[in-house]
Amino acid sequence: MWFLNKICTSKVRLEGKTVVITGANSGIGKETARDLYARDSLDLCSLKSVRDCAKNLLTNEAAIHILINNAGIAAYPSYEKTQDGNEITLQVNHLGHFLLTLLLLPKMQKSSPNCRIVNVSSLAHFMTDIDFDDINLERSYGPIRSYAQSKLANILFTKELARKLKEADIHGINTYSLHPGMIPTRLFRYGDRALFPGFTFCCNMFTHLFYKNAEQGAQTTIYCSVDEKIANETGLYYSNCGVTTPYRKANKHQYPKKLWNVSCLLLHLDPEKDFTTILETVSRQMN
Repeated sequence: MWFLNKICTSKVRLEGKTVVITGANSGIGKETARDLYARDSLDLCSLKSVRDCAKNLLTNEAAIHILINNAGIAAYPSYEKTQDGNEITLQVNHLGHFLLTLLLLPKMQKSSPNCRIVNVSSLAHFMTDIDFDDINLERSYGPIRSYAQSKLANILFTKELARKLKEADIHGINTYSLHPGMIPTRLFRYGDRALFPGFTFCCNMFTHLFYKNAEQGAQTTIYCSVDEKIANETGLYYSNCGVTTPYRKANKHQYPKKLWNVSCLLLHLDPEKDFTTILETVSRQMN
């Protein structure tokens, strides 16, 4: 419903700011990039590509002020692992962004204050739980479940990263997660194969009264990236250009830390190490 769609009204300018956006070639990522005048190239199916991209950014950019983890896939038709051994949706939607964020954090720390990390999640996070003993879904894969789990992971990562930054006494970098709205983008391009023929058509018909176009869908991402009123907020979840409460699983007290630990192990990092040591270790892995 177009009259329920809020827009980011902030007039803040980004001269002299460097913005990194994953998945800016289409959909809301493209619209966000159009608004912020930024672009990127990154294959999250490969952790080597993530490290190469980060190395290029760290070498060629004097500063990084805003990181928008936007890229994603949904309803992947069959169970598949990346060359790194992770379920593909988990890696593209969460683990690749987890790694990229850790790699860019030292540069962002030097670029602070007023740096932001924005993770594009989804309302779909309410649809599932996380099985921390089978996070790659080897025993229980489903196209929708894998997507919903990865979107729940985005929210939990945002919360735990905010806590880790505070614990390490790192200031000037805030974290945000968000639901952009129902948007008929290429995100569900595998739906016809994964669910049933005509899924994409039915989805577009069903959401006709409620969906946002890509420009409208980018507004909450832009809001979290630039709005001055939320400059001192961190670790929260947003929808329709305002803070809101995520669903029950995202509020489980122990979940953010458990996800952090599992994600570290998948990246061959020791979750028991302090945050600064983890950042140093992941940086060495890049070389």
